[in-house]
Amino acid sequence: MYIACCQVDSIMKPNITFIQMGGTIDKTYPKATGGYAFEIGEAAFHSILHDLQPSFSYETKMICQKDSQDITIGDRQELKDFIFKSDCSTFVITHGTDTMIETGHFISDLSQKTIVLTGSLKPAAFKQSDAPIQLGSAIAASQVLSAGIYIAMNGIVKSIDDIGRDLSTGKFI
Repeated sequence: MYIACCQVDSIMKPNITFIQMGGTIDKTYPKATGGYAFEIGEAAFHSILHDLQPSFSYETKMICQKDSQDITIGDRQELKDFIFKSDCSTFVITHGTDTMIETGHFISDLSQKTIVLTGSLKPAAFKQSDAPIQLGSAIAASQVLSAGIYIAMNGIVKSIDDIGRDLSTGKFI
């Protein structure tokens, strides 16, 4: 289901399609009482884009709202099918960091489009979240990179084939 965005009129093709997969970036406190676990809420890019007041057209799509460890092959296939069928050529995907690289490899045959995956180590709902800078990096990168699959995290942007993660620090390298 598309979420209509005021930045795209019915004639104009969006410059960027933002896709929510879930992950820490979208986590919020639980609505139920007595719980300690976080819930995946509304896509963080909605509020961040509102604050940004971008000069580009965009649309948004929610594929799933899951912790990345719970993302299935079926979820990845739905993402892949959506991107393949889309007329848009530039995508920013918010995703949990634990399996972001795995998803990037899964969609790697879509390299004729520019696709940047990003997430955050702290929920966007937190005051000192890294979500706005991570998403901002992905937005900027998506507009200047050639076609391919990339990850924008921790101040770097690398091709899916060149990125790694230091599991002792959680940083992408």
